[in-house]
Order: sequence, then structure tokens, then C-alpha cells
Amino acid sequence: MDTGGNSLASGPDGVKRKVSYFYDPEVGNYYYGQGHPMKPHRIRMTHALLAHYGLLQNMQVLKPYPARDRDLCRFHADDYVAFLRNITPETQQDQLRQLKRFNVGEDCPVFDGLYSFCQTYAGGSVGGAVKLNHGICDISINWAGGLHHAKKCEASGFCYVNDIVLAILELLKQHERVLYVDIDIHHGDGVEEAFYTTDRVMTVSFHKFGDYFPGTGDIRDIGYGKGKYYSLNVPLDDGIDDESYHYLFKPIIGKVMEIFKPGAVVLQCGADSLSGDRLGCFNLSIKGHAECVRYMRSFNVPLLLLGGGGYTIRNVARCWCYETGVALGAEIEDKMPQHEYYEYFGPDYTLHVAPSNMENKNSHVLLEEIRSKLLENLSTLQHAPSVQFQDRPPDTELPEENEEQDDPDERWDPDSDMEVDDERKPLPSRVKKEIVEPEVKDPKGTSENTRSSGYDPAVEEITTGTKALDMGSGSADEPAVKVEQETTNKPADQI
Repeated sequence: MDTGGNSLASGPDGVKRKVSYFYDPEVGNYYYGQGHPMKPHRIRMTHALLAHYGLLQNMQVLKPYPARDRDLCRFHADDYVAFLRNITPETQQDQLRQLKRFNVGEDCPVFDGLYSFCQTYAGGSVGGAVKLNHGICDISINWAGGLHHAKKCEASGFCYVNDIVLAILELLKQHERVLYVDIDIHHGDGVEEAFYTTDRVMTVSFHKFGDYFPGTGDIRDIGYGKGKYYSLNVPLDDGIDDESYHYLFKPIIGKVMEIFKPGAVVLQCGADSLSGDRLGCFNLSIKGHAECVRYMRSFNVPLLLLGGGGYTIRNVARCWCYETGVALGAEIEDKMPQHEYYEYFGPDYTLHVAPSNMENKNSHVLLEEIRSKLLENLSTLQHAPSVQFQDRPPDTELPEENEEQDDPDERWDPDSDMEVDDERKPLPSRVKKEIVEPEVKDPKGTSENTRSSGYDPAVEEITTGTKALDMGSGSADEPAVKVEQETTNKPADQI
């Protein structure tokens, strides 16, 4: 069975990588609303660049299976998932109490196709984890994922469903330890919170800290109980550049890999840490940002690459295209090929953009203090924890490559633990196909064009993604997240 193209040799190890890339042509049609900075159209722009740079032919290109209710309920509360499934722009005025309860309405608006959007991006991340678990690829990519702020029973920071937590839960079926690294400018609070009391998942977040959303991620937040010292927070100030960033990133991550010895790594590649981001205040170049991908790749550990923030969408597309090339080991030229979104990238029409001359408020003294403190915390972890697997749920199986399925629900395990799955009917397509929004300029003068052209390129290979995941569900009133139940019957605080 052909599992997709091998990547090119790269780096000192010269090892080829197999890369699986998840993309749904519909994802760029979802629209948060006029003036909202989150624009799924950036995923379609990224895909167009990948196609015209010739990178798709070196990867297995996959359309993800939409995550079902029970998949989402492995982390999220039943009533929250039911709310997301049923809410529409037309009915939201009748559910004001629920909107407030689940933090939906402003930063996280109700829009046409909201639940389908959640199913799509979550399905890509879980599907990527399944591919890694089955050894079908070395690196999985889902640029539509990485929505790291979503909580068990509420939306937050443009994020509704936490696809990262769901993907990590899937990886924990196969790996005793999973490392999560977050280079978005915002703290990865939803993922940290989910795994705060376990030593099976280490979370490392590099982020702006101090009067900045979401307000969490202090260096003193280190985990709790068995998870103490398994949460690392790297608080940064405005204007950090490539050199300063990697003065921290490489020694910290190098020590984490040495001590924690993860079986798999999830890297959230939020592009709002780039210079010139509409909402960000860092000064990283695309190459500096991508150096994090290159460094994680060098450890030859199964790697899941996800998207995240990023609000100057032309630079988001540039960044994730280049980082796909890094994952493949392909060096792509700076001159941009002609393609359907070429006008977004003027006047230079190049892949890379120069960082600004903004002040770097991260002094060497501050950076040294942060580095020393975090390396000291890591030194308290003498060796990787040993985990005894108990009552592990069966691995999620992959369907046969050429399996034909007329019933969309047949691709999942039919033994659903939620009656609603058996009664579920396909959601009608209510996505705006053509959106032309006036240019919006932020105070810094960044112009964002949100045109959407309905671009739907033919991909080389579309295969099946994942089956349903066998975990129970819970209500929003349950205090504990269902994180540790994947491999043991112990209480969550005893893993």
C-alpha cells in the first residue's frame, strides 16, 4: 500500500521523513464575521502556496474525517458539545443564558457552519495522531488545528474545541509520554490546564506575559501533584527576535527531550509570534519561527505540527508554507510562484519578509534568569517517569485504503456510547462561499484583505482518516477533565 511520498533528506542526520498532510477544501469558507481577526481563509492560502511550490507531491495529502460528538466528548463536556452542535446565528438570541455560560458570543462568535468547522479542524488533528500511532508517517501536519485556548466546557480566544488535547489523548494510547510545545504568542492555557496534574504530558509554552491575553503562563506555574514540574512556562516581553528566542528555546527544549524522553511531540506553530502580526508584538522572522520546527524535527521523534494564531494572513500563509518545506526537508525559493492569491503578497512577492526595527524588551539578564530557572526546574526531574499501562483502550484502527463507504457513519465504530450519534443527520451546508470584506486597517496600518474565492484544488490523494474513539462522556458539572482515563482506571490525580 502506498502511504505517500517520502520527504527529502535534510539536516545532519540525513534521515528521510514521511509526511502526512491534512486539508479540507471547505475549511477556507468558514467565516467568523466582518472585522473578526481570525480568518480560516488563511488555511486555503497556505494550501495554494504548497500546491504551487510543488510540495504536495512529496506528502500524503488527506482529507480529514470530521470528528463526531463522542470524539469531542473525550475531553469536552456533553452539554457543551450539544450546544455547539445546535446553536446557529438564527437561534442564538433565544439562548442568551447558554451563550454566556459557554463564553460564546464576542471573541468566539456564532457563525454559519460553526460545528462543522470544529469537526473539521479537530478531525485533522486526531487523524494526524492516528497516522503517527500507526507508524504510517513520521510527521503529520494540520494547519487548521492548534486552537489551544478552548476549555472542557467553554470557548475562549477564537477557539471552540481543543483539537490539541484530543490529539494528545490519542497519542497517549500508543506512547507513555507526549511533549507539547507551543510557540504561539499567546499562552497555551487550555492544553496546560488539561494536563496540569499528570506526568505523562509535559507542556512547554513560549509566550508574551504581562497584561496580555489570556493572562496565564507565569514562570511559577509548574504543574500540580504528579504533574509538578511537568508544566513549563517561558514568559517573554515585546520585541523578542530570533537570536533571543533561540537562546531560550534550544537549551530548554534540548533538556526537555533529554530528561522527559517523549514518545511523540506536538508542536503548535501559532504564527502570531511573527514580526508584524496584526495582534502580536514579537519580532520573529519566518526563518526564526521555522527554526523551532527544524529543531524539533532533528530529534527523529513522531511529530504532529499544528497551526494556531496568526492574524496578518499573508504572513501566516508564508510561514506555514515554509515550515511545511522544513518538515519535508525541502528548501524552497524566496521568489513566490504565481498563484490565485498572488496579489496578497505584493509589492515584493517573496516568501520571506524582514523583521522590523522594534525594540527588544527582553534583556540578556532577563533571558538568563528565565533560562536558569527553567533548567533548574527540569533538573529536579531525574529521569523520565515510567508508566504502567492498565486497561488501555484498543488502538484506533485505520480503514482499508480503498474502502468504499456509502454511509458516512460506517467509517466510524458503530458502537457509539451516545444516542445522538445514531440519530445524527448530515448538517446542511450553510457556509458562505464568497466573502468580500472591505480592507480593515489596524492602528499599526496593517491591511487585511479577506476575500475568499472558493478555491478547491484537486489533491493528489484523498484517503480515510480516523474511526470513532471509544471514550465516555461527561457533563459540564464534572470538575475533572478526562485526561488520565485513556490508559488506566486510577483517579485522575493518581496517574
